[in-house]
Amino acid sequence: MTDMFIWALLITAVLLLAVSMLLLKVIKVYVHESLNPTQFATPEEKRLRRIAAEKAEIARPKKPSIWLKLMGLRPIAEEKDIVMEHQFDGIAELDNPTPAWFMVLFYGTIIFAIIYLLSYHVFGLGNLQEEEYAIELRQAEDAKIAFLQKPGSAANKINENNVEQSKDAGVLTAGAGLFKTACAPCHGEHAEGLVGPNLTDEFWIHGGTVKNIFKTIKYGVPDKGMIAWEKTLKPQQIADLASYIISLKGTNPAGAKAPQGVKQK
Repeated sequence: MTDMFIWALLITAVLLLAVSMLLLKVIKVYVHESLNPTQFATPEEKRLRRIAAEKAEIARPKKPSIWLKLMGLRPIAEEKDIVMEHQFDGIAELDNPTPAWFMVLFYGTIIFAIIYLLSYHVFGLGNLQEEEYAIELRQAEDAKIAFLQKPGSAANKINENNVEQSKDAGVLTAGAGLFKTACAPCHGEHAEGLVGPNLTDEFWIHGGTVKNIFKTIKYGVPDKGMIAWEKTLKPQQIADLASYIISLKGTNPAGAKAPQGVKQK
């Protein structure tokens, strides 16, 4: 309700302002006519005045428009003054200067180039692209270190060099869920092996330790069609998945694929 009242006041104020301006204009016309009353002219006097005004308008020199000045153009009536002396096959050339906007742009680029050269290559006031790239890399590395040092980010420090096998029930449950989503399509629902090898026996192509399995999941095996999961799964998830796969050893699911690789001692 308050907003509507404010809008009503604003509209009323605008209307009052418009009416006041019209009223002032009427008063101005009234005062002017009172002091200098307009003399009524005959039709002939009106015609003569009109002819005189037209002659004055023609005689008055016309100023070029802003557009003509900006584009550096000359009116058609002035073309006769800028026709060059030489002709070819009856075709004459006009001595039109380069447009002002183009000259401003042209000289502006030269000035910018000089300032850029002095700032970046002479006085070293700014960083070149290679230096900016190196600075951004250092900043990214610092940000990464700061992130890893935050409390609760220890899981992101896990890699193929420090990962350890876990037999915790919660870890294995999490790994089982990840296995069904990421691994089952190629290794089978029970890891018996489909397109990919059997993961329940003692034979491994790329090593059967938790570190080997973590590395294989993280970087994948592109030559054999296994994708890298490092951009999809977090380090802790890969570790959970590796621990779950190790826990499947000796489960002997039905329809298991023949052994592949080397027997893990």
